[in-house]
Amino acid sequence: MATATTHGARNHARAQDGTRTGSMPVVPASDWPDAAPATPVWAETVAGGNYTHHVLARGTELRLTDLAGDACAHLLLYADGRPWERLNTADTVKVQWNAYLGARRLLLSDQGRVLASVTADSSGRHDALCGTSTLRRNTERYGDGTPQSASPAGRELLKLGALKNGLEPRDLPPSLSFFQGVRIREDGTTEFTGSAGAGGAVTLRAEQDLTVLIANVPHPLDPRPSYTSTPLEVLAWRARPTAPGDALWDAAPEGRRAFLNTLDFLTARGLA
Repeated sequence: MATATTHGARNHARAQDGTRTGSMPVVPASDWPDAAPATPVWAETVAGGNYTHHVLARGTELRLTDLAGDACAHLLLYADGRPWERLNTADTVKVQWNAYLGARRLLLSDQGRVLASVTADSSGRHDALCGTSTLRRNTERYGDGTPQSASPAGRELLKLGALKNGLEPRDLPPSLSFFQGVRIREDGTTEFTGSAGAGGAVTLRAEQDLTVLIANVPHPLDPRPSYTSTPLEVLAWRARPTAPGDALWDAAPEGRRAFLNTLDFLTARGLA
């Protein structure tokens, strides 16, 4: 179809209406073709070397799935409308006395409050220590790390997601990542453990209204010489936040305190 004229370009563009590709958001999310626990509010497949972002209401559950075994979801969370309250990986690790993410772990802000909780995990290969890749490192390893290149760095893609939500590069803290594991050896050095394989999934529950940024790029410790990143499925649906009496609320004293801090803050503002 000719696109050299305005009419031709318009006709070509309109001819794409309704086309589905392997990596794209589905709008409305309720048109998602696969079975979901409830009506989706966010449904997308993120290609390797790409990013996405969304705002989720408190209580929404978000499931990330490593479709082919080489996805790595680098995640940042912000309290929606209050971007100064954001994911703090250091507090997430130290407050819970555990450096490894998984089911029943909480993702904390530096205000001592819960941003999200991990409700399910079939992968077990995650990382809260190393952050994401950078422009300099990807340029050294792959020859380029810019967002438009064949080997974009995670931080560069997260910058784009941040800008689309009114945030600046200085608003990007260290991220955590799902589906590519890192362990700490006895001597304190890091060991990259890679993926658990295709089909691994992790489910998060938003405990506040959240702005979510995700970059799907290789882990910075991935030793493979080629830039290897496969699609990530993102599916979210409306549910309810963790409440007193839920098993997760009382799983540990530190977690209970973080939930109480969160509830106190939201109640005072008429949000809970």
